[in-house]
Amino acid sequence: MNGEAGRLFIGGEWTEPADGHYEVINPATEEVVGLAPEASRAQVYEAAAAAREAFPAWSRTKPEERAAILDRAADLILRDLASHAGLARAESGATTATARGMQVAVAAARFRRYAKGAVEPVEEPIAPQINEAGPMGRAGIFGALAVRRPVGVVTCVTSYNNPWANPAGKVAPALAMGNTVVVKPAPQDPLSVYRMARALAEAGVPAGVVNVVTGSGAGVGEAAVDAPDVDMVSFTGSTAVGQRIAEECGRGMKRQLMELGGKGAALVLEDADLDAAVAGIGTTFSFYSGQICTAPTRVLVHRSVQDELIAKLAAYAHRLPVGDPADRATVVGPVISAAHRDRVEAYVELGRKEGARVVTGGARPAGLDRGFYVAPTLLAGCTHDMRVVREEIFGPVVVVVPFDDEEEGVALADDSEYGLIDYVWSGDVARAFRIARRLRAGGVGVNTVGRNMEAPFGGFRKSGVGRDVGSYALRAYSETQAIVWPG
Repeated sequence: MNGEAGRLFIGGEWTEPADGHYEVINPATEEVVGLAPEASRAQVYEAAAAAREAFPAWSRTKPEERAAILDRAADLILRDLASHAGLARAESGATTATARGMQVAVAAARFRRYAKGAVEPVEEPIAPQINEAGPMGRAGIFGALAVRRPVGVVTCVTSYNNPWANPAGKVAPALAMGNTVVVKPAPQDPLSVYRMARALAEAGVPAGVVNVVTGSGAGVGEAAVDAPDVDMVSFTGSTAVGQRIAEECGRGMKRQLMELGGKGAALVLEDADLDAAVAGIGTTFSFYSGQICTAPTRVLVHRSVQDELIAKLAAYAHRLPVGDPADRATVVGPVISAAHRDRVEAYVELGRKEGARVVTGGARPAGLDRGFYVAPTLLAGCTHDMRVVREEIFGPVVVVVPFDDEEEGVALADDSEYGLIDYVWSGDVARAFRIARRLRAGGVGVNTVGRNMEAPFGGFRKSGVGRDVGSYALRAYSETQAIVWPG
């Protein structure tokens, strides 16, 4: 553990935590990775005040200067990629390939993307309007301009499933737009975020523009949200926590960007390429061990191909090596903690009690005496009223529900309190697009689980508020100002 990792980063200084430290545990070995600092409420408020003090100067810097700093940060992150990936793997349980390619490398790519975003135009011309004389003044032609301005101080509350890419996806566009930030990482794997702060400081981010505070309990996050100097909260996490944050934001009229839970429906039609569908759905078993809100965990399959799809999914799950994420052959690593492993296992047992059939998995993987492992699990014979079908499990668990026709399939997909990303597999692409437009979800994958990283990302219903990714993130971290003048 480097020296900075045991300290908070406030106002450009590495600061001793007021409330000591807590242990960060390796989910694969149950060993201590390092010590993370426990901030006091006063220190969180101090971080927000430092961000407030830094905001006027940072918001007035030339976009080219902000771009250069973000570019340098990307270079510095990539310079130490191997070391960063090793830490990310140790504290998050991600496999080696995921830690390198999907965590650290994606974080660098996001800083690079928003270096370009910093110099994107912020003005949008509005067509002139002819006004007749009246109480508001003389007749005339009025020009107008919509200008995007930074919001101010943004609290970024980040998720544990990706301790590099998720914070970078908040911090980079926020900084590009001229905001300052207070980052509150997930308590399970915060050490990577301090590495990110170190890279930003080395890249030339002025003191106070980026601040990082951590804690093992809810108090630090609560303070980072309710601090009076905070203007906006960007949160990724559970819907339940998001609702509490939204309530606090409402009281303070703070802007919010919420990326919350999901229970992605994968509609597999009778004409689908089942092998392609299995390859997509199977990522739930492997990618972050199912700890991803966009996973196609709720498989709605046409009854005529249900048995074949279940057999193929079971075979796919059986082929996945489960074990130490440091082993390059491993595909499925541990979940983040013992408590989360117990939660996932409790859902599988609940599924049994509700009448679901455990096709594969359902027990702890053999030969793994240490670590928080859950075997890839497939539940069939499910009905749409079961809790395992309706609630987010956030683990390597897939449930299968049959339908008899397209109308029923769409109705089942939309019968959810979530609406983040759904999926449609069909051999008829025009039909798949027609169905996609009917689904109440922020995104729909047609014959793919891939993403276009310029497309807007966010959810309907309880899956979130707002959109980010690409240029949509720049809009999310800005306020729109109208400037009007007589022509």
